[in-house]
Amino acid sequence: MMNESDIRKYAGLMQELGLTGLEITEDNRVVRLERTAPAVVKESAAVSAVIPAAPAAPAARENTNEISVKSPLVGVFYASPAENAAPYVALGDRVRKGQILCIVEAMKLMNEITAEEDGVISEICVTNGQVVEFGTELFRIKR
Repeated sequence: MMNESDIRKYAGLMQELGLTGLEITEDNRVVRLERTAPAVVKESAAVSAVIPAAPAAPAARENTNEISVKSPLVGVFYASPAENAAPYVALGDRVRKGQILCIVEAMKLMNEITAEEDGVISEICVTNGQVVEFGTELFRIKR
């Protein structure tokens, strides 16, 4: 597994060379780093891997009783595992830490987004099939 110092080393190399993207495969894991105007580093894992909600996410909002689940990558938001399947979560559902909330598809990779804390879904901020950016708020969870 790639550690934080390796990721920082690659991010520095990207900045030095003016690259906007870099993909590294190591031990059957794929790590993709991308950056935009202000350097933003993103990681995506292999097909059907579990990815925590964004770095430091879910971030505390002004209301400390709610947490925000943000997209850790650019992709397409899917509320359910299949087209005609029930959504992973609905408004008002109680969720547990580690529970799958949705999928964000990026470059044909299905990335499961999980809850970082227990709580109740108080808002679903995006719609099924919507393209989301890095940091787009997906859910609000009331603690």
